[in-house]
Amino acid sequence: MSTSSKGLPMAAKWDPEKLAKDEQVLRELENKSLLTRIRGYAKLTGPAWLQSAMTLGAGSAAASVMAGASFGYKLLWVQPLAMLLGVVMFAALAKIVLNTGERPYQLFARELSWILAFLWALGTIVASVIWHFPQYGLAGGAAWDLAQVFGAPADHPWLSYVVRFGVAFCILGINIFTVWNYGSHSAGIKLYETFLRWMIRIVIVAFLAVVILSKTDWLGVFWGFFGFYLPSDPTGWTVVLGALGATVGINMTFLYPYSLLAKGWGKYHQGLAKWDLISSMLIPYTLVTSLVVIAMANTVYDGRDVVNTDLKPVEAAAVFSQLMGSNLGRIILDLGFLAMTCGAISTHMVVCGFTVCEMFGLEYTAKRFRLFALTPCIGILGAALPSPLWMPVLASAICLTMLPIAYLAFFLMVNKRSVLGEALGSGPKRWAFNAALIVAIAVTTAGASIKIKTGAIDPIRKWLNPPPAEAAESAAPGTSQTADAEAPAPGAAASTQQQ
Repeated sequence: MSTSSKGLPMAAKWDPEKLAKDEQVLRELENKSLLTRIRGYAKLTGPAWLQSAMTLGAGSAAASVMAGASFGYKLLWVQPLAMLLGVVMFAALAKIVLNTGERPYQLFARELSWILAFLWALGTIVASVIWHFPQYGLAGGAAWDLAQVFGAPADHPWLSYVVRFGVAFCILGINIFTVWNYGSHSAGIKLYETFLRWMIRIVIVAFLAVVILSKTDWLGVFWGFFGFYLPSDPTGWTVVLGALGATVGINMTFLYPYSLLAKGWGKYHQGLAKWDLISSMLIPYTLVTSLVVIAMANTVYDGRDVVNTDLKPVEAAAVFSQLMGSNLGRIILDLGFLAMTCGAISTHMVVCGFTVCEMFGLEYTAKRFRLFALTPCIGILGAALPSPLWMPVLASAICLTMLPIAYLAFFLMVNKRSVLGEALGSGPKRWAFNAALIVAIAVTTAGASIKIKTGAIDPIRKWLNPPPAEAAESAAPGTSQTADAEAPAPGAAASTQQQ
């Protein structure tokens, strides 16, 4: 094995003294009580915040708005369970990376197939670039909605473009600064992780404030988490299975192991990594998505349990304002959406910085990372321009096909003695872990299949064989197809949650 496949020349190179000190602290914590270990771990968390920021983007906002507006509190259990399955799979990735210290792209290419590794990386790039557009779309929409609250005329298209792109370029500038710092020095990694923590905290506080402003049925919330309601119609089932299978994105599976290596984490960080996944990914994700669902259930839900794919996040903010008779909740929701997109955009940039280097066999340097981190920035056009139909279709076809394949690859790798050696483990604990991985693979495969159908196959069929009414309308002189005709199929709104 070549030394170039070991680790990343980031924290281990920039600040080896601090890394050695942290490892000593972790060794001492191994024999302490659970509460003492948690207090110690809380000071060292980091990589899972990147996953939390990546998944809490435009897709999560749209999926949560749809769930709350369509079914009230009843589907509160879905997204936390979906992320829990993701945590199980990330724990397998952490076990592989922390015990071997190898970059997973090269490790998978050697142990499984270079084609598989290449497709994994390709899916990551495609997902990060294409799903960059709706992040800026939500940011631009929230900014323009805020401008209208403060007096901007709704029928002024040029002002709309100025506001949308003005905010988009501000977000891009902030993210270039923080991401370039992440790839340059140890203090930059800390700065970037602190930035993500505050973005997520702002999101949580914003949506919590909206829930407080509205009237909540807390018994209904309880049953929403623990009643495990299943819709009676096929469309509702599509929503549930799609969310369960597509909460984690293919680009998240690439970012996580490289963010571990960037921090210089190794064998002694395994307990910390598990706690980090729970405290920095599962809990923030559950809080944010649940608060959005509750806010929509309190205001928009009409009790009919009918899937509503027409209500978009920014439109939901306006509806919330009308129902509450105040613009305060609308302003807070829009600010929360802006913070969500800012964090997600930055993580797309980070993962592209790592992925392009690996795909082309280039050794990591700060200059290369900075250059390749700009790969998805074309998505800034999404601030005011609609995405063409082929983009989400392509993303669904490639990325959702690769996700269960990648999960299966992780399962094979975490059970290879040639990879993990004595760290492979044995007995009931290993059997239980493998059983949880198999459940995650099965659910993800079912969910990804539904997403591929609603996100790729159905749109292609509709494009090739439009319904008679649509065909007549598009053929009529002087008519044009609007963006509304390209609205996602039921259940498709959650397909960008992970991105």
